[in-house]
Amino acid sequence: MARRLLIVIDGPAGAGKSTVARILARKLGYRYLDTGATYRVVALKAREEGIRAGMTMELQRLCVRIEIEFEDTEEGQRVYSDGRDVTEAIRTPEISIMASRISQERVVREAMADLQRKLGGPGVVAEGRDMGMVVFPQADVKFYLDATPQERGTRRYKELLARGISATLSQVIEETIKRDEEDQNRKVAPLQVAQDAIYIDSTEMNAEKVAERMLTEIENRW
Repeated sequence: MARRLLIVIDGPAGAGKSTVARILARKLGYRYLDTGATYRVVALKAREEGIRAGMTMELQRLCVRIEIEFEDTEEGQRVYSDGRDVTEAIRTPEISIMASRISQERVVREAMADLQRKLGGPGVVAEGRDMGMVVFPQADVKFYLDATPQERGTRRYKELLARGISATLSQVIEETIKRDEEDQNRKVAPLQVAQDAIYIDSTEMNAEKVAERMLTEIENRW
């Protein structure tokens, strides 16, 4: 494939977007952009500074001064906030919930969308929740990756246990359903399936199979 494409993957929490995007980027020799991490960094910083959802001016000032960087390493992608490695700190259940809430703030959404556009472009696989509709409506290829709430909650539960974070399966599934409701019903950039997106249900598929399916779709179009 001579031309380098901008590929986006949208979908709800726990659908496997991050894992699949990393695999797809590696197979294509592209860069991987985890846009959800940008909201998580803002959420972590806001929590540390006592800023809550609804504190619009404080969130706006925070977004203006915060520095977010990504680094690709042999062990995976690292995320930095003002020079501090926050890769693990932004993945806790508390930060996930707070990130979902503050991402509903227009000032946060607009600031992070601007940052994501600077980081994106040809030769990038970007994943998130409003890539194809808001951030990169001009993307060459759009995917919407989904799975049942039960399957997504189970995946998240196993991920938390693997990282030594205590949780119950029922609690994680409940949080997954709640997160879906918040993402789908927020006033700013709600989670939607773009009309030109390729829909893939990953409930019965592992990440490698999903990536292979995406590669086939890309090859058929390009």
